[in-house]
Amino acid sequence: MRRGVTFVLLGLGVFGIATGLLLRFYAYPALAKIPHSPDTTAVAQGSGITALVYVEKDGGPAQPEIRRDLSLTSTTYVSGDLRAPEVQADGGVTAWVEATRITDEDRRTLSASVRELCLDRFTAEAVAPCTTQYVQKAKPENGKDTKIPGTRGQVQFPGLNFKFPFQTEKRTYPWYDSGVGKPVDARFDGEETLQGLPVYRFKQSVPATDVDGRDVPGSLVGKSEPTVSVRLYYQAEKTLWIEPDTGALIKVRQSVKQELRTSDESAGQGTAVFDGTLELNKKTVDANVRVAEDNKSKLWLLTGLPVILWIAGGVLLAAGIVLLLAGRRRTV
Repeated sequence: MRRGVTFVLLGLGVFGIATGLLLRFYAYPALAKIPHSPDTTAVAQGSGITALVYVEKDGGPAQPEIRRDLSLTSTTYVSGDLRAPEVQADGGVTAWVEATRITDEDRRTLSASVRELCLDRFTAEAVAPCTTQYVQKAKPENGKDTKIPGTRGQVQFPGLNFKFPFQTEKRTYPWYDSGVGKPVDARFDGEETLQGLPVYRFKQSVPATDVDGRDVPGSLVGKSEPTVSVRLYYQAEKTLWIEPDTGALIKVRQSVKQELRTSDESAGQGTAVFDGTLELNKKTVDANVRVAEDNKSKLWLLTGLPVILWIAGGVLLAAGIVLLLAGRRRTV
């Protein structure tokens, strides 16, 4: 009887440890991937914002005008491009398409863009080659779009763009900022709880940066000349709340200032063409929390359960070895 119990304990112990190893080191890498078809919509809102709008007057072409105290809504829809050559059912690369539109309370479009990029399904970072990557921006002044395709061997939007890696750590990550067209450090800034969900908070800061030059009507920047050459300066502060197990983006708040400066103007002396804060609204955050909790519970089967199996298997294996050794001593 004792001999049978001993071998049962030994067998269960080995089974528990082996199953835990398979779940953590075989099943987890195979299953912890970002999806090919995300199909998500995020809405960010803000009020008291200064922004440049284009207004049609007397049936003529749209003219730029700076308006203050605006209430803006930014709607972003993310989908997958299953036709992209890089996308394979069980592959490690996927292609996502992001469409964003910012509108005011009169439903006037202030800006709109569409971009596509390829992502590593494990790290969530943008990768190349990516034959379908591009960015397309609408011009409110004339209703035309400008499409800029990417170079096949280069990453057009380097860094993280939509989410953080699975098992996010308390460290700095490169988060792509479209204002400067490059990744900017997102530094770990603490822990919080959003609607009962533990999250990590990261902060990203972009100092005032010269990003573009253009000619604008002198009246737009307080000058008497018909046309004035200016430089566009961009600065931003962004806070991201991340669920660490899944790397999911739960909440985002971004404060942006864009300023047109003439050659004789320094920081703060130019004309603000955007100055305000947008934050994901409650409905979007609620949806993000629900999805993250669901995905987190699924991942627990591949991360938390193996630990339990290792502990239980180790205890059973140890008990079996003790009984085996005790039996041998009695025999002797």
